Amino acid sequence: MAIRLDLAALVQLAPNARSSYRAAAAAGQPVLDRYGISANRLRIAHFLAQVLHESGALTLLVENLNYSAKRLPQVWPKRFAPLGPLDPADYANQPEKLANSVYGGRMGNVEPGDGFRYRGRGLLQLTGREAYHQSTQALRLLQPLAPDFERDPDAVAASEWCLQVAAAEWDRKGCNLLADQDSLHRVTRAINGGLNGLGDRHDWLMRVKALV
Repeated sequence: MAIRLDLAALVQLAPNARSSYRAAAAAGQPVLDRYGISANRLRIAHFLAQVLHESGALTLLVENLNYSAKRLPQVWPKRFAPLGPLDPADYANQPEKLANSVYGGRMGNVEPGDGFRYRGRGLLQLTGREAYHQSTQALRLLQPLAPDFERDPDAVAASEWCLQVAAAEWDRKGCNLLADQDSLHRVTRAINGGLNGLGDRHDWLMRVKALV
């Protein structure tokens, strides 16, 4: 039996949630069912924990790259001094310049400005031109009229599509099976590419498990 997404419980966890995210959650049960996320409590708990972390408790539509010089080496230690080649002062509080530097030339970002154009968006902070292209392909397998997210990146965070994009990304990365193992480390690596924010993800997972 599918686990029902309790909107009241979700709002309890994220009282400042964006209206678009609330709307997506209110109509989201068919999406969770379609991708098997609602098949058991571990899957939905791990999915929501990752979503709550990545979206800043459902408050972030687009990645906030307005970092201070002090914070930059903490987020990207291999890129910024003292360990990396870049001077944090040259990128502090300059989101577009920062995104094009740290994301440019990878994740399918090949054109000038791609790093900023395809910065993180939505419930799982989809990042990189390649990921936007893959999300378009994945959704159009089931919904031919889904947007071309590569052409319209902001649609990733729209109420109609944000949960579908996140669920398709979760599915593409094989996270249901990882969640079945109750492996926060493995789920986080699949979503994040590393273990950034692991402590916060763990805290969210414990809170979600207490409610689902």
